[in-house]
Amino acid sequence: MDTPVGSSVLLLGVDGGGTKCRARLTDRAGTILGEGNAGPANVRFGLTAAFTQILHATDQCLEQAGTSRTRQPIVACLALAGIGDLTAAGEARSHPHPFASMVCTSDAHAACVGAHAGRDGGIVIVGTGSIGWANIAGQSHRVGGWGFPASDEGSGAWLGNEAIRRVLLAGDGLLPWTDFLRAVFERFGNDPHAIVRWMSTARPRDYASIAPSVVEHAANGDRVATQLMQAAAMHVDALATRLIELGAVRLSLMGGLATHIAPLLSGHTKDVLVPPLGDALNGALRLAEFEAERLSMTVPS
Repeated sequence: MDTPVGSSVLLLGVDGGGTKCRARLTDRAGTILGEGNAGPANVRFGLTAAFTQILHATDQCLEQAGTSRTRQPIVACLALAGIGDLTAAGEARSHPHPFASMVCTSDAHAACVGAHAGRDGGIVIVGTGSIGWANIAGQSHRVGGWGFPASDEGSGAWLGNEAIRRVLLAGDGLLPWTDFLRAVFERFGNDPHAIVRWMSTARPRDYASIAPSVVEHAANGDRVATQLMQAAAMHVDALATRLIELGAVRLSLMGGLATHIAPLLSGHTKDVLVPPLGDALNGALRLAEFEAERLSMTVPS
């Protein structure tokens, strides 16, 4: 249940991704009081596990700020990977939490708010996963990002999976070996059965851990790694094209692979690219401030 808050309320923004969780605590004036980092907080893999990481990062913020959850009311916005529909968002909001009020939204929505400082615009995130998102005239539009392996084309997890596929093809004599494929194969002791065992428990972040090798070998001219990076850029172009069709007049490219993918994009996409003004944490804090303003209106005068 929401609690009315006054000027002493603190704002907490959380960016819970598939690889890590970041948190930032500020006062109403925007002064940063503390920051924290924890493990992945993708709600697809369990709300309890996600909230464990969220609270761990939150406690780091509070420790730096020299306060606690009980001393000052906190309005939090949790921007979480895996919140793809209203049901998931509702389940997250219903999860036990220590905050005076808590807003839950997708990490893509918060990233779009942060990238354009609350103005209309779109983003394509290319990190562990991938997604296109636009906020236009009060409406949100989503393209892709339905979760690896069924979706998230062009992402780090997608690159890792495509690399694994080609390693197995090379091992079967169906594809020529390259330095890149040999390097990936060596990660598994040059044993295809080890790859199969690994796949049975591997999460998106595990596949994405191969992406830096793709980037490195592509920069060195490896044929297969270069093809994979070009294919990833084509998927990002497709997301961008759809967002432009929906009315986005400016787009920001975000995520850990953004700087590596950007040079490979089409001219059509590059024409509308703008540097992001902020990230998902900035967006989450902006949304937390909106919630604090709403709650402050209920404080008795």
